[in-house]
Amino acid sequence: MKILTFKASMSEDLSKLCSIQIDILKIDISFVRKMLADKHSRYIVETIIYLSKKLNMKSIAEGVETDEQFNLLKELGCDCIQGFLLSKPLDVEKFKTMLV
Repeated sequence: MKILTFKASMSEDLSKLCSIQIDILKIDISFVRKMLADKHSRYIVETIIYLSKKLNMKSIAEGVETDEQFNLLKELGCDCIQGFLLSKPLDVEKFKTMLV
């Protein structure tokens, strides 16, 4: 499985969409943090989610820390989230106990 994270240097990231097989588009934490207060960041998040759907990929947003961020991402159709809203970083053993 290959994941492409969209960061501020998007021109390089966009060229990778055509040259390698990618399964998931990952939305960088910098956009997630600003999307509620900055309309341009929100538009970028919306566009990445839209692009993932058009290219038959999944989208994942990193750094989700608040219910407001989660709700907006859900409304926009983001497939997955990761961040402190779900859990702090875990060591392997603690993670394994959560799976059982």
